[in-house]
Amino acid sequence: MTPPAYKRCLEKIYKLGRFGIKLELDTISNILSQLDTPQNNYNMVHVAGTNGKGSTATCIASILSAAGFKTGIYTSPHLVRFNERICVNGRQISDTEVVSAYEAINAADNKLCQGSRRATFFEIVTAMAFYHFAKEKVEWAVIETGMGGRFDATNVITPKVSVITNLSIEHSDYLGHTIRDLAREKGGIIKPGVPAVTAVSQPSGIDRLTQITNDRGSALYQFKNHFSIRKTPGRPTYNYKGIYQNFKGLTKPLPGEHQRENLSLALAAVELMFEQNKETDPRYELTQELIHKGLARVQWPGRLEKIMDHPLVILDGAHNLKASVLLGKYLNQTLGDKKLTLVIGILDDKPYEAMLTQLLPRAQRVIVTKAKIDRSIEPAVLTAAAKKIFKGELQVIDDVKEAISYAISKSCKNDAICIAGSLYVAGEAKEKFDMDFINEYDITARNIVRP
Repeated sequence: MTPPAYKRCLEKIYKLGRFGIKLELDTISNILSQLDTPQNNYNMVHVAGTNGKGSTATCIASILSAAGFKTGIYTSPHLVRFNERICVNGRQISDTEVVSAYEAINAADNKLCQGSRRATFFEIVTAMAFYHFAKEKVEWAVIETGMGGRFDATNVITPKVSVITNLSIEHSDYLGHTIRDLAREKGGIIKPGVPAVTAVSQPSGIDRLTQITNDRGSALYQFKNHFSIRKTPGRPTYNYKGIYQNFKGLTKPLPGEHQRENLSLALAAVELMFEQNKETDPRYELTQELIHKGLARVQWPGRLEKIMDHPLVILDGAHNLKASVLLGKYLNQTLGDKKLTLVIGILDDKPYEAMLTQLLPRAQRVIVTKAKIDRSIEPAVLTAAAKKIFKGELQVIDDVKEAISYAISKSCKNDAICIAGSLYVAGEAKEKFDMDFINEYDITARNIVRP
């Protein structure tokens, strides 16, 4: 049962969404100053980019935790529960701790907001994470940006390493219409003298990041130029050639070949962190054993996550065009002759027609649905776009959970189902499968993959 205080707290936090997105750092800086700048009490890694931020951050946090460091990680959005956003050594912040952190941050905001704007949802939640990590006395915190970087609420920190995953056009109204514009925004997390690692590949993006790091006296390490990862010949493992060290026979912790890039970024960041501190603490010895131990602990739900075996059910947020391209490739490479049902819902700020083009051709059946969020595209709009591309069986079931139940009921044990298009759709799907597991729903007869 949800504690009443926690429920009331979340209601207040979610209502902050009406204040929208504010691209400036003064408000969160002032709030944190009221609380004696908790974000300055521990070491940090800052992760920005278009796709792969969460995967990369999770790998970094897992290796740090395996090395014996008390490690926090802040990510967004959550899939099922708000508490997923703030974790310490793999443990989600408790309901009681959510209330405690919110009350502290809200009190500071109340003191400051006389005659000025209130803090937004993301500013409050980010401050809550910094406050909680300080209270828990973490040694390291891995911080994922929300949107952009330069004016993202997380950018009040000075990390030990900055990570920029990759770039593709997104949130153009806020971040610009070119890769160079985007690189300027994401590269805004790079601080003077702080090294950065990146998987940005576009020349205009690299040129902009190089200019930023040169101006700030920071070193820039590029994927494929300064560190890389390759498949081990004849084996299902990978060899990493790094900035300082090489590691062989690594098991990629998350499915999808694109995760090689994210894994390589995480290892490069960890190399730099350990190199900075190896003379002061014996725990900063980066060994093959430690890497294996850390990667074995990695979990990142809702990203190419296998939920069931018979039929095969794959859950992937695939919330933008680049992610849809990667998901489409994965489905083509792995499903063989399985008949695919695609359950899809997309948000209204995404290039939905291009995303459908990547995902629909592999499907035999498509079910259009809608996550319970105002930004979801109406199924009628998505269906009209789908009909231009897809000539197979097309259904509309507004409710995500009902859409999934229908897909399962119409699938044979050797078929496949992919649920995709939005992290909010993925979240509602996770919630359904979690409840199915708890209630011993008849889905267990189809070999649900239990957590």
